[in-house]
Amino acid sequence: MDQGKKVVVVTGASAGLGRAIVREFAKEGADVALIARGIDGLEGAKKEVEACGGRALICQLDVADAEAIEKAADEIEATLGPIDVWVNNAMNSVFSPIKEMKAEEYKRVTEVTYLGQVYGAMSALKRMQPRNRGSIIFVGSALAYRGIPLQSAYCASKHAIHGFYDSLRTELLHDKSEIKTCMVQLPAMNTTQFGFVKSRLPRKPRPMGTIYEPEVAARGIVYASKHNHREYYIGWPTVEAIVGNKLAPTVVDYVLAKTGFDGQMTSEPESPDRQDNLWEPIPGDHGAHGPFENQSWSMSPEFWAAKNKLPLAALSLAVIAGIFLTIRK
Repeated sequence: MDQGKKVVVVTGASAGLGRAIVREFAKEGADVALIARGIDGLEGAKKEVEACGGRALICQLDVADAEAIEKAADEIEATLGPIDVWVNNAMNSVFSPIKEMKAEEYKRVTEVTYLGQVYGAMSALKRMQPRNRGSIIFVGSALAYRGIPLQSAYCASKHAIHGFYDSLRTELLHDKSEIKTCMVQLPAMNTTQFGFVKSRLPRKPRPMGTIYEPEVAARGIVYASKHNHREYYIGWPTVEAIVGNKLAPTVVDYVLAKTGFDGQMTSEPESPDRQDNLWEPIPGDHGAHGPFENQSWSMSPEFWAAKNKLPLAALSLAVIAGIFLTIRK
């Protein structure tokens, strides 16, 4: 066993952002444990880690199963060594008006998107606390602060993660723990989720607003794993949504009521045969990217500013100016 290498766990590792996170850690020479349901994507991710010189361990499971996560954590430490970083990334969603949602869909999205992160954090803590070291990353979203139409289950789950994270961080501070934690709040990204999640929309779903490539967030998550910083915001839309909602939530309500429906759909009609991964993975190795590469940013000046500790006041003033212009229109 190479004691100089980090052992990193990534949930939702088979596709989308999780796949991009795996690649970024692999490029740094880490050994990576890959947690997801889809075996084809897991096998693809394993090959990418090994191509960078690292070891990869496939843990095919559903993060909604706490017992399975705990067993996987035991296997990871027995095979790769002590876990240094645990990235809670797995998610699921349903694009649907609330009036058409089903109770079992809310339960499923909550179990994967929220409880999956809780279970992962619990298993990581159980192993990191005796050593008093390690890093736990929570993958959040601007939607952890601001709910939008058509994604109520996902927004509620991200809000719940934020509450859990607040509690965890304060407990670690109370215990004077050396374990690092960070919640990385993300913008809309060009990932596979828009072709995967269940949808009742008449047209194909798309990320709302400015879109970023998943590598932007993945680099931010790798950086966050090395620093005990409370939160990082990736992308200007994240800053705008979070700060804008704090300053003028009623204005944001009206803006989203006007733009939040068409803004989450392309002009292309949805296929009646659309597959989704709410209950089972979609076969195949789908990689990290969705179909919006020509519309996506590959960098985040806001995250660069955060890393370099530029004043948040300047960003806040810009948000206020944007809200003022919205009101004037």
